[in-house]
Amino acid sequence: MKIIYVAGALFAENDWAIRCNIHRAAEVGMEVAKLGAYPVIPHTNTGSMFTGTITLAFWYEGTLELLRRCDAMILVPGYEGSKGVQGEIAESRRLNMPLFTGIGLLKTWLAERTKTDG
Repeated sequence: MKIIYVAGALFAENDWAIRCNIHRAAEVGMEVAKLGAYPVIPHTNTGSMFTGTITLAFWYEGTLELLRRCDAMILVPGYEGSKGVQGEIAESRRLNMPLFTGIGLLKTWLAERTKTDG
C-alpha cells in the first residue's frame, strides 16, 4: 500500500478558517483513501490544539519526518500561501518524491505503480 502525505495550509486568520483548512485536508485524504492509498494528514493529527504549547519549529520538523516516510505527496487547494507547505514541497523535491496537485494525477500514478509493482 502506498502512503500519501496530504499537504495544505493549516494556520489562518481565525479558528473557523483553521477548521476549514483541516476539513479540506481531510476531504483530500478521503479521496486518497478511496484510491486505495493510505493518507497521512498532519492536520488531523494535531490540528491547532497544540498551538502555543511547543515551538512551531518542533511541529514543522515532525511533519517533515512524517513526509520522509511517505511514497508521494498531494497538495490541498489553497496551499500556495502556506510557509509550512512550501517547506514540505522543498523537502519532497530534495527526496525526489512524486508531488501531485490533483487527485486525478495521483490516481494515474497509483495505477501505474500497481501495474509495475504487481
